[in-house]
Amino acid sequence: MKKPAFRKKSGAGEAAEPAGPAVAAEPSGPARTSRPGRGRGPLAGRAGGAGGAGRAGGAEGAGAAGSGGAAKTTQSLLAAAVVLAAVFGIAQVRPPAAPAKAGTGAAATTAQVERTSVVCPQPVQGLTGSTTLTAYTPPGTGSATGGAGWLSDAAAPAVPAAQPTTAPAAPAAATPAPTGSGAPGAPVQDKNAAPADARLTVPKPGTPATGPAANGDAAPGTGAVATGALAPGFTVTQTTVVTEQRGLGLSGLTCTPAATSFWFAGASTAADRVDYLSLVNTESAAAVVDIKLYGDKGLIDNDAANGITVSPGSSQAVLLSTLTKGAVADLAVHVVVRSGRVGAALHAADGGKGADWVPASDAPAPVQVMPGLPADTASARLVVWAPPEDDADLKIQLSGKNGWFSPAGNESIHVKAGMVAAVDLGKLTRDEVAGLRLSPSDDKHRTPVVAGLRVDRAAANGKTDAAWLTGSDPVGARATVADNRAGASTLYLTSSGEAATVRVTASAGSGGGTPATKEVQLPAGGTVALPAPEPAGLNGVFALTVETVSGGPVVAARMLSLPAKDVPMFTVQALRDDRSTVKVPQAGQDPGVVLR
Repeated sequence: MKKPAFRKKSGAGEAAEPAGPAVAAEPSGPARTSRPGRGRGPLAGRAGGAGGAGRAGGAEGAGAAGSGGAAKTTQSLLAAAVVLAAVFGIAQVRPPAAPAKAGTGAAATTAQVERTSVVCPQPVQGLTGSTTLTAYTPPGTGSATGGAGWLSDAAAPAVPAAQPTTAPAAPAAATPAPTGSGAPGAPVQDKNAAPADARLTVPKPGTPATGPAANGDAAPGTGAVATGALAPGFTVTQTTVVTEQRGLGLSGLTCTPAATSFWFAGASTAADRVDYLSLVNTESAAAVVDIKLYGDKGLIDNDAANGITVSPGSSQAVLLSTLTKGAVADLAVHVVVRSGRVGAALHAADGGKGADWVPASDAPAPVQVMPGLPADTASARLVVWAPPEDDADLKIQLSGKNGWFSPAGNESIHVKAGMVAAVDLGKLTRDEVAGLRLSPSDDKHRTPVVAGLRVDRAAANGKTDAAWLTGSDPVGARATVADNRAGASTLYLTSSGEAATVRVTASAGSGGGTPATKEVQLPAGGTVALPAPEPAGLNGVFALTVETVSGGPVVAARMLSLPAKDVPMFTVQALRDDRSTVKVPQAGQDPGVVLR
């Protein structure tokens, strides 16, 4: 098998416009009025210019006799007055969208996001297979209209078009564009419109769009952007079927926003494992990345893991075995971006035993909940990292059909400070679906940890596939996963608190169908598995949306199972709050702010 090369790059030398910043929540409406960098900056610049003219005129008038100096002073004062009048006029014509009421203090309102972007990794490196991208936005309940949603190959930034010397240069919009679309001198794309040669576009909320990703070891990652009515809840799923015997299996993940910190637990450089990090920079500036690896003896020092430069529009695959001295059975990986932002994803392949993406974990926390353990789990391995400041003593609990309980023989785990601990849990679900929770053995000793769980399923012929679970946030008000297929999706719902009611909605299919909805009752601390409801007249793939109606909090995961070649291929993705709305502080009308 061809292994991914260390620091493999793709797309860095090709001319195209860079992907937009991976901003997962830009508010619409009130949010724009509260953004000082856009509204106040230009006006402040004008006022400053007027003030400078006034001071210059005053100095000239003091040093010369006659009416000329006075006339210039008067002109400067009039210019300043005109600018201030314009400022006051704009402030009156464009008041805050939701003015603060007297006596309400600084109460915040809720607004829908107006732009969402995520980054998908390079398709599986060193293995033969096919990769599909599926994008979806749930039907909105807000007032946003218009907008666009698209996916483009990560590519190097375009050279901005030359600007006339008589006018100031306009800033270039940072818009993702596929390779080859940004030749020198080409017009700058509207950042809120899909480029003409985007790999995939989303026509409207409520209907998924699906298509193939670039394939091969030189294929780049993907940038995805949604604006306007397509931004709230926009999500992208990447699914790969590997057909090569070594690494045969199903790999899937939900693409995430670019960020500066990522945690992964459950990586390895042992035996037949081929694990690598995919780093994708869809931004317009270079990023500098450090990769910190932790094993059972603590931090693994390697200068080659520090200061990795990821050029704008480039993708790199970093093989973990090149960063460790010898085999390490269990690893926690922390990707730290010193400058810029990247999308980061970790893929694990264990020879013929199975392969999948290791999902990025929540930030270190004292309690980690991992939903999605299938009833037919053949084996499970738990990997936990504790920070250098303190040891961690944790309870291991399962959420069954009637609530939380401790599995016999695996009630707890001790993790030394700064190190990784791992334990084989065997066939812990005992033919019942479950979620797993780690929590402090002593509530007064709450050490934040990162955790991952490998889950293996086996067919009657002994062939297996693997998936990795990780600590996950609750679904909150709403969470969605795309790329579901007829008869192949199972939902795992766990109420980690009180009893809960959730609403599950299957969207229309990418090629047609009528949405279907079902409500599900969850006992306190209990887990329920159900075959995903499917749209009537389904044609193509569909999306699943989970909403918390009452109770909870609820954590959820979706298993996609596509058996092939006698292998029980499967992948599991957690559903997390889509954060389609943001809190916006109230703003009062005060034009006098320009005088302060």
